[in-house]
Amino acid sequence: MRPEQLYLLDMVEAADELGRLVAGIDVEAFIASDAVRSATLWKLAVIGEAAAHVPDHIRSAYPQVAWRRIVGLRNVLVHQYFGIDWEIVWQAAIREVPELRGQVSMILAQEFPESPDSQ
Repeated sequence: MRPEQLYLLDMVEAADELGRLVAGIDVEAFIASDAVRSATLWKLAVIGEAAAHVPDHIRSAYPQVAWRRIVGLRNVLVHQYFGIDWEIVWQAAIREVPELRGQVSMILAQEFPESPDSQ
């Protein structure tokens, strides 16, 4: 069984990579680029999949994190690919993921102070 800390680290790493991916572009450039959209979907899917594996005791200890929404977005992106609203994906990438990254980093700092990302 994979240690629970690694799922949280996966979320932080995917959020960091996503931030680099969308840095310096606007929504029009995002929508126009299949490569950027596809990579963004993948990073959001990784975040959602990792969130789905975070144990209940951590989820319940940190209710400020929108665990269900994160997993739900992953499910929509993976299972309803042809109905994706790219502006919602864009907003998730530029607004919600950075906030989530901060929340997960805080969890790592509190639960796993020896973690490489417990900043």
